[in-house]
Amino acid sequence: MTGVPASAAGGSGAKPVRGGKLGTAAVNQASLWNIANILTMVRLLLVPGFVLLLFHDGGYDPVWRAFAWAAFAVAMITDLFDGHLARAYNLVTDFGKIADPIADKAIMGAALVSLSILGDLPWWITGVILARELGITLMRFWVIRHAVIPASRGGKLKTLAQGTAAGMYVLVLTGPLATLRFWVMMVAVVLTVVTGLDYVRQAVVLRRRGLAAERAAAAERAAAAERAAAATEALQATVGTPADAGAAAGPVAGATDVRAAAEARGAAEAER
Repeated sequence: MTGVPASAAGGSGAKPVRGGKLGTAAVNQASLWNIANILTMVRLLLVPGFVLLLFHDGGYDPVWRAFAWAAFAVAMITDLFDGHLARAYNLVTDFGKIADPIADKAIMGAALVSLSILGDLPWWITGVILARELGITLMRFWVIRHAVIPASRGGKLKTLAQGTAAGMYVLVLTGPLATLRFWVMMVAVVLTVVTGLDYVRQAVVLRRRGLAAERAAAAERAAAAERAAAATEALQATVGTPADAGAAAGPVAGATDVRAAAEARGAAEAER
C-alpha cells in the first residue's frame, strides 16, 4: 500500500539490469508471468484464505487466528518483495499497475472489516481507514490528468503502522500486549488521517497548477493566432490584392506600348 503500484513489473527474454533505468523496450517486452506479478496474484488469493482462517470455528480459536495471522503476514511481506523486484529489475506490466493497489487494499480492508465483525476492532476505526484509502484513490484519479501524487514517507509509515496494528489484532493477545496493540492502532489512525490530509493538499495544489498551466498555454496560443492574423493583414496592406496589382500594372503596360510604337515609327522614317 505504497501509493505507487509496487508490482508493476514484468519479465522479458533479455537479462534485466539491476538498478537500471526503465526503458521503453523493457516496458514493451514485459511479460505478465514474472515473479513480481506472481507475488501480487498470491496476495490476492490470500485474501479469501485469510478470511476463512480468521472466521474458522467462530473466529475465536487462538490456533486458527494464528494461522490467519500467518496468511496476513505473508500477504503484507509479498507487497514489500514485489515492490523491490519492480524497482530492481525495471519491468512494468499493465496488470501490475492495476492489480497491486487492489491487492494492497483488499488484504487490509478484509482484515479491518473482519475484525470489526468479530467485535475486536471498533467500526469507527475501520470506517476512518477505509474512507481515507478510497478517498485518496479517487483523489489520484481527480488529478491524474495534471500530475501524479507521489508516495510520501508518511504514507509508507502509515502502511507499516496499519499492517502491524491489524496483525496484532488478528492474534489473540491479552494483558500488556493487548494494550500495546490498541496504541499502535491509534498511531496508525493518526497517520492515516494526517497523511490523507496531506494528500488532499497536494492534490489541490497540483490541480491548480495544472489548470493554470492549461490556461497559460491557451492564452499563448490565442496570442500567437492574433499575431499571425495581424502579420497577414499588414502584408496584404503592403503588397495589395491581386486585383489591385493588375490595376496598377495596366498604366505601366500602356506606357510601354506607346513607347514601342514611337520607336517603330522613328525607325520607319529613318529607312525612308
